Amino acid sequence: MAIDGDGAGGTAAAGGGTPTDSPELKRVMGPKLLLLFVVGDILGTGVYALTGQVAAEVGGAAWLPFLIAFAVATLTACSYLELVTKYPRAAGAALYAHKAFGIHLVTFLVLFTVMCSGITSASAAGGAFASNFAIGFGFAEEPGVRLPIALGFMVLIALVNLRGVAESVGLNVVLTCIELSGLLLVITIGFGAVFAGQADFSRVAMFETPEEKSLLLAVSTATSLAFFAMVGFEDSVNMAEEVKEPSRIFPRVMLTGLGITAIVYVLVSVVAVALVPVGELAGNDTPLVTVVEAAAPGFPIASLLPFISLFAVGNSALINMMMASRLLYGMSRQGVLPPFLKAVLPGRRTPWSAIVFTTAIALLLTAYVSIDPANPIAVLLGGTTSLLLLAVFAVVNVAVLVLRRDRVEHRHFRTPTALPVIGAIACVYLVLPWTSGREAEQYEIALVLLAAGLLLWLVTFVDRRVRGYARSAQVPDETQELDQIR
Repeated sequence: MAIDGDGAGGTAAAGGGTPTDSPELKRVMGPKLLLLFVVGDILGTGVYALTGQVAAEVGGAAWLPFLIAFAVATLTACSYLELVTKYPRAAGAALYAHKAFGIHLVTFLVLFTVMCSGITSASAAGGAFASNFAIGFGFAEEPGVRLPIALGFMVLIALVNLRGVAESVGLNVVLTCIELSGLLLVITIGFGAVFAGQADFSRVAMFETPEEKSLLLAVSTATSLAFFAMVGFEDSVNMAEEVKEPSRIFPRVMLTGLGITAIVYVLVSVVAVALVPVGELAGNDTPLVTVVEAAAPGFPIASLLPFISLFAVGNSALINMMMASRLLYGMSRQGVLPPFLKAVLPGRRTPWSAIVFTTAIALLLTAYVSIDPANPIAVLLGGTTSLLLLAVFAVVNVAVLVLRRDRVEHRHFRTPTALPVIGAIACVYLVLPWTSGREAEQYEIALVLLAAGLLLWLVTFVDRRVRGYARSAQVPDETQELDQIR
């Protein structure tokens, strides 16, 4: 990995820099705050809700899928690092796809897929929230209570989103500390039980796979689930215009953040399996609560963990729904989606129609998944989120190779060519149904979401064509062009 370029570390984007009449965002984030942002964005619903499901696929070796997911995420992170330091702009994967391929439909699909991943991630967080809420308030055994809680939670997120949320760096620091405290709590109490002789480390090296799956397929399935716990690092590229010297500090900060979260996840999974039999973790919506209760049954902190989990998954849901609604609003403003999605509340200046639209999708998803109680909401929608993002990551890994021909004047990170090649292959491997071991429902949900997006895009495209031809017929002497997707 190296720094490539001709200049001395500027931040101008390729293709011309920031227009002189467009004010730049304030660069307020140094390496420490950026590290907290990366760590805080990765931590959340995944490890709190899916540790038990990962263990159900591979037995006691639940730490292995998290390590593999970390490796795949790191390969893709290196591609993001080359692109974000080469083009330090707040647009992410859609910008890179558009620069690499120049096909508007591809750009739209990448952007809409990222948006859909936000909705499915938030819905997965809603399922985890309902499970922890039920346990925290003592009615976990009551039938039929989790779906109303999950739906009510998504409505609450929408109301907060409508009111307007200032995403300040200081707030992110507080949220990150609270999220991390829950996982450190599990590790600390767990190791206390280990030193007291309660652990059985023979389980940690045992592979126990479902009868119908080979070892390779079981590991692939578990990795596809565990990858949901590693996503979030890609969101940091959208902070590029608010980071001091992004070309210099992004590489070490992003890789450090991934390393910290990987260590935490591996320690949590090892402690969980060593203290709790796999049979009790498998199918458990709140596995870490079970771990704390097993490690210290008389310790009152076990009753606090569900509420820490509530805060962690609630923060994840809010961030993802804000991202999804703003992307939808932005696509509507660019004329890529119907104009009704760009309506804004006069007082709050929040995109109310996009918020209502994305919330409706999240509610439908949550209700649909809940039809089959054998499929926990967090598991199915978490797997769908990783499916969508792995597809985007495959495109990013290819884009970084295509854009090698595009030279910029400033110095930037350059990843070894082999890494994006391996990263693209690994992402595609974890996307394909016959290699990833994913449930068919994940593909059904992803395809329905993308089909809905394509339908909206097609309706808007045809409508603009018709209106464009009408204007040309009325004013034949003027040359009129449709706006391009940006």
